[in-house]
Amino acid sequence: MLKIVAPIALALALAACSTTSQTDRTLGGAAIGAGTGALIGAATGGGSSAVLTGAAIGGMGGAVIGAATTPKNCWARDSYGRRYRVACP
Repeated sequence: MLKIVAPIALALALAACSTTSQTDRTLGGAAIGAGTGALIGAATGGGSSAVLTGAAIGGMGGAVIGAATTPKNCWARDSYGRRYRVACP
């Protein structure tokens, strides 16, 4: 069980260091989803196949949700050509 829990705990700790870029959000979501799925699979008592299946399904779902919830960074230019952030349409 420690072989499963230790990597999940490490992935969750590293996921907290992500920024707002889409790749970071996707990877963070995948790590959190895979960890949660693995824990749920382990809780069902189905053995290692349930843990791996839960991790795979949770990882895919977390990646999709992480990518979809990434804040958009829209930029505009003022009359001097300097860029600044604006609300995305």
